[in-house]
Amino acid sequence: MAAWALWVLLVPVAAELMFVLLVPGAEFGFASCYSDHMVLQKEPAGAVVWGYGEPGAMVTVALSEDSGFIISKKTVQVKGPSGTWTTVLDPMDPGGPYTLTAMEASRNVTLQDIYFGDVWLCSGQSNMAMTVLQIVNSSQELAAAAHYPHVRLFTAAPARSDQELEDLEQIDLPWSIPTAENLGHGNFSYFSAVCWLFGRYLHEALGYPVGLVEAAWGGTPIEAWSSPRALRACGLLEEAGSLSPWLHLSGPQAPSVLWNAMIHPLLNLTLQGVLWYQGEENTHLHTDQYNCTFPALIADWRWAFHTGSTGQNQLLLPFGFVQLSTYRRQSPDDSFARLRWHQTADLGVVPNARMPSTFMAVAMDLGDEHSPYGSIHPRDKQTVAHRLHLGARAVAYREKNLVFQGPYPTRAILDMTRDLLNITYSQELVWRHRDMLAFEVCCSSGWLPAPVVTVEFHQVTLALAGCGTLVLGLRYAWAEWPCDYQSCALYNAWGLPAPPFLLDTSPSTGGTELLLCPSSRL
Repeated sequence: MAAWALWVLLVPVAAELMFVLLVPGAEFGFASCYSDHMVLQKEPAGAVVWGYGEPGAMVTVALSEDSGFIISKKTVQVKGPSGTWTTVLDPMDPGGPYTLTAMEASRNVTLQDIYFGDVWLCSGQSNMAMTVLQIVNSSQELAAAAHYPHVRLFTAAPARSDQELEDLEQIDLPWSIPTAENLGHGNFSYFSAVCWLFGRYLHEALGYPVGLVEAAWGGTPIEAWSSPRALRACGLLEEAGSLSPWLHLSGPQAPSVLWNAMIHPLLNLTLQGVLWYQGEENTHLHTDQYNCTFPALIADWRWAFHTGSTGQNQLLLPFGFVQLSTYRRQSPDDSFARLRWHQTADLGVVPNARMPSTFMAVAMDLGDEHSPYGSIHPRDKQTVAHRLHLGARAVAYREKNLVFQGPYPTRAILDMTRDLLNITYSQELVWRHRDMLAFEVCCSSGWLPAPVVTVEFHQVTLALAGCGTLVLGLRYAWAEWPCDYQSCALYNAWGLPAPPFLLDTSPSTGGTELLLCPSSRL
């Protein structure tokens, strides 16, 4: 399939869109992710445009104003034997509408209502795939869609392949102006609520068009979205490319099948950044490899999108993700807690040295025990998207003095005379839930609750009764269901929750100060 990826034309039939599949080479036109109403990436990058034609033929790509005035022209030769052509448009300021035309001899294809802005790719599993129809206040959100015509939507259909495809085999939603119908199409089908809300909030902050590309599939592990290169970097593939004996996955869970079919065909797109909401499937599959597989996926996607866009995408393409929410109340299983920790490469917060230019939305305080889609699918996607867009503005857009993440501990000091542990945080603290036993200390007898005595400004004081001065570890919110809705113990003044952490402690000179050393030791 990779050598003759299918070209998708959209033909209006009885007020609906019909997908006509044609073999590239026999037909001429744009690749499947280009259509009317799309958003192309604005300056400083140039938007990559590609399509199909007769091998050896010359293709002229023209960008025009609606008046017909041609802004720029690019001429490129169709490569053989793939029958594809690729060009890079001149960097454009945000705005539109424009017309984009590809011409080969006597044939031409024209796309209308094209805008320039920022394009974000949204990927992951079912929490990314949840539609606006499924979230809280869905009727109001769907009614508001018409007020945001410059936030444009595109959805790749779920597909898998054993080989890297050049183009998408199918599309669920071609580039579209948002409507209540395409935002509320059904359960776990197009279009992503998190992606939409993120784009809407970002559009409100930026004031120019935003394009959103969804490629998500529920119930899928990170291994399916990872290239063989990334899996090999974490020891999940042998050097010869065969699967390690203990890796047995099939269908859409098989290694690299979603990378091949849903991500590889998009590598030519010029993007502003990526959003990722995935990990639930890996709470029971290679959980403790996620501290490698996730950073490896990010690094590999960045390299692949940079290469595929002929260098237009940044080498450190901004990458945002959602830390796992909740699942089962009072579950003794700590796989969710471990996965949350591994999502940060065992460093607790991002960006960090292993995950530069990343940002994270903490979601462990958004539990939804009565969600009709199961508690693993909380319906408050507005808060998730809001926290994500703060991270994007701070990391991807470098907005100064914007608080985008909650407080995190910087040191802990033992008060041995009173059996207390004083923890200093990076931000001023708001103690929202005073009776919660959110902290635990690792003593010689194992993990014990450490009640909060006081919270003052940047400092939390814990009682160490029963542990004494032999504190081997400290952790916070280490549970599958750490707290009820927006009721975790610690927040900052902007309502952002303190993220969970797991820290080893090592006594310094005198044995009174504990150095906080992030570790993967569980």
